[in-house]
Amino acid sequence: MSRLIAVSNRVAAPTAGKSAGGLAVGVLAALRERGGIWFGWSGKTTARDPGDPKIKRAGEIEFATIRINKDDFERYYNGFSNDTLWPLLHYMLGFFRYSRAEYEAYRRVNELFARKLAPLLQTGDLIWVHDFHLFLLGAALRRMKVAQPIGFFLHVPFPSFDVLRTLPGYEGLLSALASYDVVGFQTGSDLAAFHDCLRQAEIGGEVHGGGRVTAFGRTFIAGAFPIGIDVDECQSVAVGNFDSDDIQRLAYSLRARKLIVGVDRLDYSKGLELRFRGFEALLERYPAAHGNVVYLQIAPPTRTGVRTYTEIREELERAAGNINGRFAEIDWVPIRYLNRGYPREQLMSILRLADVGVVTPIRDGMNLVAKEFVASQNPDDPGMPVISTMAGAAKELDAAVLVNPYDRQGVADGLQSAIAMPVEERRERYRTMIDVLRRNDIHEWCRRFVESLQDSASGR
Repeated sequence: MSRLIAVSNRVAAPTAGKSAGGLAVGVLAALRERGGIWFGWSGKTTARDPGDPKIKRAGEIEFATIRINKDDFERYYNGFSNDTLWPLLHYMLGFFRYSRAEYEAYRRVNELFARKLAPLLQTGDLIWVHDFHLFLLGAALRRMKVAQPIGFFLHVPFPSFDVLRTLPGYEGLLSALASYDVVGFQTGSDLAAFHDCLRQAEIGGEVHGGGRVTAFGRTFIAGAFPIGIDVDECQSVAVGNFDSDDIQRLAYSLRARKLIVGVDRLDYSKGLELRFRGFEALLERYPAAHGNVVYLQIAPPTRTGVRTYTEIREELERAAGNINGRFAEIDWVPIRYLNRGYPREQLMSILRLADVGVVTPIRDGMNLVAKEFVASQNPDDPGMPVISTMAGAAKELDAAVLVNPYDRQGVADGLQSAIAMPVEERRERYRTMIDVLRRNDIHEWCRRFVESLQDSASGR
């Protein structure tokens, strides 16, 4: 069986006492089955030569990590990846900023990954590259004569051509994607946007049957591979921590009020201020919610010290203060806003406790919190997710309450619908959604992609 070589910006090495989540669950399972390497950045920078990868072995898996030049890292990660690609891919051009110096650093870091990874490869390996930080890695490996199958999976949305062409040199990005043997996206909409980009006259690509596309002199596979979760693991963690002191204190503090929960990174793509205003509209339109509903928003900070993210935090603090000031009573505060992170075990149990899970990003590739909320529920009395139609998860979880995050009153109506939904209807919708999650769990996602990559090798 071929070894699997997973490559990502950061390496998700398992830590004692902590459960893996998201991407790590599936990739670690595939690596344990096949053996292989997880390669990526160590989390440390250096002013000197990065040196050789540091390798630690755990069973059949080697975790290989490298340092990145300090100046290059700032331009590659905080610069081109997060100030250029992130807003571009999320259709948020108001935050888009381009610097050629930052692009050059991005290119150098991708080439560094290629140089440090290539000596570790063996004949027959399958290479799986993850996410937008490493768009150029496949092309860099091809220039080094790496002939093994290389796949790429984009965890965030892929934009329409009219958005993509905002990026100077966007043709180079498309050409780099054509260097891979399999290119995977979260949804059919993302795949269609990619197809449309390839069909542009200046690109001259062709879309064939069976997922094959031709562009820049290469024929490769492009497909939709919606990422899943480990349903059993989510349920186990949610139930296992449910009787802990912290969760029971939260339950006691609610005094039988309905709990609405949101769990998001503090990022402009998550639409948190719009969500706060949608909750405000709930209180305006439905007086019965007064004193009977609590909205708990957990929003761990990201990129602290960066002006844009500081502004988002301040906007949310103002919005929460304004709403609480308007509606709070002596014994009830409608919004509990927590700007810090919590352990995964605690979060899963909080989701299980909630009556409503609100997931309303402005744009999201998938959003696994939506899926984790469903998986964490009590089947006999499940909570109901309210999901943005702009999240990839809405494509699969169409039995949820779906809303447009820009529609303030629509979000309020969606929240009220979820709050007031009879238990029989909630159970029926839950069964529909949990069946979907089980059919396309994280292990199935990983299996499908790896098999496509394996097939690409046999079809050469």
